[in-house]
Order: sequence, then C-alpha cells, then structure tokens
Amino acid sequence: MKTRLAALFFIIAITVLASCKSNDNVFTKKVSTYLNVVNASADNINFYVNGTRQNNSSALTPGSQTFYMITIPAGAQNFQIKKDGSPDYLINIPLNLKDSVYHSLYIAGESLDKTLLTIDTLITDTNKVQLRFVHTTPGAGIFDVKIGDTLKFHTPFKTSSSFLSVGSGLKEIKVFETGSSTPKIDTIVSMSPNKGYTIFTKGTLTGTGSSKFSLGVALNF
Repeated sequence: MKTRLAALFFIIAITVLASCKSNDNVFTKKVSTYLNVVNASADNINFYVNGTRQNNSSALTPGSQTFYMITIPAGAQNFQIKKDGSPDYLINIPLNLKDSVYHSLYIAGESLDKTLLTIDTLITDTNKVQLRFVHTTPGAGIFDVKIGDTLKFHTPFKTSSSFLSVGSGLKEIKVFETGSSTPKIDTIVSMSPNKGYTIFTKGTLTGTGSSKFSLGVALNF
C-alpha cells in the first residue's frame, strides 16, 4: 500500500513539474514601439491601428501631434487615417516598426505617397537644442532653411534632415525655395535648452486658410 501511495505521489509531482515547465513557454514578450503622428495636412484627422482609433480625446488638427504613443505594437501593422467626421479611411499605411525604436509618421496629404516615416535618434546636448527639418509640402521643390542668416538645411520633399545642435532661445527661421532670395516663411520660434524639436512645412505654397503655407513645430523630447 505504501509503495503504491509513494508511486502515486511521484506521478503527481512529475505531472506538476511538467505543467509548470510547459507554462514557462506560454508567456512571450509583448513588443511595442514609440510612434509620434504629426499632422502636416490641412485637415483634422484621426489615427487608427488595425482599425482601432488611437487619438481618442480629440482630432489631430493641422500642425498638431500625438507625441510618442507607447501602446503601438511593433512588427507589421496596418495604420489608417480618417478625416475627422468621415466613416471612410482616407489612407491605409502598412508599416513594419522595430521594437523599442522612436518613429514619427508625417501625414502631408490625402494619399500614401504623401506620408513619411522617420526613425528618431534622440540625443540630448546639455544647454543646447536638437533640431531637424522635415519637408512635408507636396508639389514643392527643394527648400533651404536658415536659422538667422545661416543655412542649416537643404531638403527635398518627403525628406528628413538629421538632428543638429543649435543654441536655445528665440530663433528666426526662414524657409526659401532653392535659388530664391525671398523667404516663403519668416517666423520666430522659441526653443528651450535640453529639448529636441522638428520643424516642418505645412500647407501648400499657394494655399489659404488651413492650407496656408507655414511652419510647424513638433516636440520630440
């Protein structure tokens, strides 16, 4: 009798251990990525991942951003854009995002060829500003961007510059069509030290109202 009970306990112990070992393989790492959606278009838009809206509190107005949403799953996903108030998808954007990498997605118009994905390498520089320029104006040629009177960026459409270090404070930023001496944009932007910013164009060169050509500023960190 004792022998049979001992054998039974042994079988139960082996079964429990095997079950625990099996359960160890059930838990897999949930990978996610960081995505900042920037609205460089003239419309109020909403942003979806695999059909689920992400900007739930309000629509993204022209020039606004989501900042880096940490709930975005990494890997191959389907991203969608709708005009605010519309039931139909305006753009479907298939992307394969890397795990734990910072990205920005710029929406510059109403079709896939007017979107741009960037990988954002965020490096702080004590008492300096990290600044880059993204050209998001469909139909425009190369833009030259000056900070003060110094040329900093020479950028074609759907292209992002690298981040560079500049001084903080109030900065005069001028955007020219290449070859022109007359700025299309001449504005002042306040930038704080130990921060990273992206300046980008929004609207069209001949636009009015929400399509007026202007400079957007996105905060990266």
